[in-house]
Amino acid sequence: MKDSFINVRMDENNPNFEQAVSRENSLYKRGNSIRSDFERDYTRLLHCQAYRRMKHKTQVFYAPHNDHICTRIEHVTHVASVSTTIAKYLGLNRELTDAIAIGHDIGHAPFGHTGEEILNALIKKDNDAKNYPKKFWHERNSLFFADYIETLPDPEGNECTLDLTYGVRDGLICHCGEIDQQGLKPREEAMNLYDIRRPGLVSPYTWEGCVVKVSDKIAFLGRDIEDAGAYHIIDMGCYRQLREIVGSTLGWETIKKRLPPEKPAPVHRSGIAVNTTVLINDMIVDLCENSSPEKGISFSDPYFNFIVELKKFCFANIYNHWRLVEFKKYAENVLGTIYRTLIQTQVYAQNGTMDRCLKYAPKLSETFVDWLIKYTNYKPKGDEDRKTTLHYQTREVFDVDDPASFEKCIIEYISGMTDQYALSVFEEIISF
Repeated sequence: MKDSFINVRMDENNPNFEQAVSRENSLYKRGNSIRSDFERDYTRLLHCQAYRRMKHKTQVFYAPHNDHICTRIEHVTHVASVSTTIAKYLGLNRELTDAIAIGHDIGHAPFGHTGEEILNALIKKDNDAKNYPKKFWHERNSLFFADYIETLPDPEGNECTLDLTYGVRDGLICHCGEIDQQGLKPREEAMNLYDIRRPGLVSPYTWEGCVVKVSDKIAFLGRDIEDAGAYHIIDMGCYRQLREIVGSTLGWETIKKRLPPEKPAPVHRSGIAVNTTVLINDMIVDLCENSSPEKGISFSDPYFNFIVELKKFCFANIYNHWRLVEFKKYAENVLGTIYRTLIQTQVYAQNGTMDRCLKYAPKLSETFVDWLIKYTNYKPKGDEDRKTTLHYQTREVFDVDDPASFEKCIIEYISGMTDQYALSVFEEIISF
């Protein structure tokens, strides 16, 4: 129902508002600022480099040469569009949903969920670095990048971390859309977000975070099917299977009503089963009509069942397609080679002589050395004040003298790469 959530929206009248807008460190003030705290978070995420790199990060299909295939940055734009529409209709805070949505995937690895699996496999499970998770998952990494990695220049030109509000930070780590849930409601208590150990198990702190979590699922299902069709990953047998899913879960009469009168029931490829805009619109409308503060964020039972079956279809026919499986083997070699190359450089990092190694890979050397200067206790021999010269006001997140911490440093560095950059430095390493 329209505006049915207006009394629980995250604004000054909400008892949790002060917690939601709190920051670990205060941002600098502008004398002429006209933006709210959540609007500032939105623009800070929009301007950070991790957001920009998403245009060259995989959504489903790796390093696509087709300009019209969805990449990670287009996906987050879809999520922002869906969540804004839902928040506007329900009476929630659109500024908060916008900020969470635009930044929710800044911690994604290259090569999408495949890259995530590869980095997770590379982590030494006996690693005992402080606060180091035994599993790499992109939701936590989005929070980590927002808190420790991404920087913007302040008015004096110093590179400082984003220092986002609690409400937005919470939305980043709690956005997992892969788990099927009905009646999603926010948790009541604030918590240390780094105490969350697995994706999808903790509800967001705000209703707006719940909306983004569901919007993530709405956004990717239809578009993934569209792109799979463009690459001939799915065939006419799959389209027939899709139509059966639609008919069995939503009912044929419902589908007929959504088609122009002169067209038959969906035996054509432009029917609801494969039309992204129609599919997204219908899921949004159903969600808005069936959600309430009492029930939580919910679909009707037919649409919930439809979404569950649609996800099963995507895993069976798209995500586990043999061509994607073959690329995974290649991606394992790419990311594994970069990891094994860098893990051997620890002695140079300890001695401040990184310029003496990786000469065969100048692009990799340049960016990794800058990473070490910015986020570790690395001090280049002969230029020990380089971090100050570069105006990096960042914490020493990693310790180059500690093997476990140095491994974490490498995993995080690789996670920030785009598909194209990972491929290019891989070529540097293996070329003679």
